[in-house]
Amino acid sequence: MDANMQNILDHYHEPENAGALLNATSCIELKNISCGDEITVYVQLLDEVLQDVSFQGKGCAISQAAMSMLSEEVKGMPKDQILALDKDFVLELLGIEVGPVRLKCALLGMQALKQALEA
Repeated sequence: MDANMQNILDHYHEPENAGALLNATSCIELKNISCGDEITVYVQLLDEVLQDVSFQGKGCAISQAAMSMLSEEVKGMPKDQILALDKDFVLELLGIEVGPVRLKCALLGMQALKQALEA
């Protein structure tokens, strides 16, 4: 098995920053109606910097692993820098080709994160 696929499976089975964040300043839940993936992202924003982030969700390995990987990368980043991230950032984290159908899965967490930061 490819190392990137193994990394995705590892994040899927043992996600980083999983669970509710008790001191969250904002929380957003999103669903991908085309496949049933669900994600709830909790953020703690202080002075326009992301102090902490966590998530809960269910769905395919790509959606859950992408959020796990993303949550590790964005901690400590300024809000504006996170809002400027694009799909290529998530795709680079995953390290695999993602087809058009799976692209919504891969980007669900980033979409929820951005909405939580703007709420």
